[in-house]
Amino acid sequence: MSTSTMKLKLHVWRQESPEARGGFVTYEADANEHMSFLEMLDVLNESLESRGEEPIVFDHDCREGICGTCGMVINGRPHGPWERTTVCQLHMREYKNGDQVWIEPWRAKGFPVVKDLFVDRSAFDRILQAGGYISANSGGAPDANAIPVQRDKAEASMDAAACIGCGACVAACPNASAMLFTGAKIAHLNRLPQGQPERYDRALDMILQMEAEAFGSCTNHGACAEACPKGIQLDVIAMLNREYFTAVVKAG
Repeated sequence: MSTSTMKLKLHVWRQESPEARGGFVTYEADANEHMSFLEMLDVLNESLESRGEEPIVFDHDCREGICGTCGMVINGRPHGPWERTTVCQLHMREYKNGDQVWIEPWRAKGFPVVKDLFVDRSAFDRILQAGGYISANSGGAPDANAIPVQRDKAEASMDAAACIGCGACVAACPNASAMLFTGAKIAHLNRLPQGQPERYDRALDMILQMEAEAFGSCTNHGACAEACPKGIQLDVIAMLNREYFTAVVKAG
């Protein structure tokens, strides 16, 4: 089987540290159609290291579209041109010989650049720590499993739970809002019976933490849902708003 090879011109954002001034650096890269995008960057880094140059720093882990670790903006689109895929699932057959590719990190105050394409997404962890859990006692495993859950609510909860916390929604939003992520985490738990005792405290605490992390507000552009690799829909934001308003009223 023949393999189509190509030469690409990559314009990669390089930034030495959070305080340093960054900029694009241009590289010539060799690739073939069977490589993933991250494998192409691996080959480029091997070439840079062989020349005594510092490799490009980018975040990755499972490379199966599960962990949400990888994330970069490719030609202006979070995770690149394919819908419902992460960067690690993007393959080089999307590109052709001579293409120019611009690669940059997530752009958001809540995601400060650590180095090159690697950003600090610990703000998401702190939002989850504020309320993305169930601590109410529901008994042992047999007791919890005995609680009936309506099918439509169970499926809606599982749809929201598909969020992998990659941050593409923030990167795509012109306001750098984290409403889709926070909404998904709230909807996942608040749609279940086990999540009801802490329902409104959860919504209030997570939203307050989201605001403290300097993410922007939602103005219904919908770019977040378009960029989401797991297809999280805007209805989780609508639910988040309803839960928040009710929590504020209950809090007095």
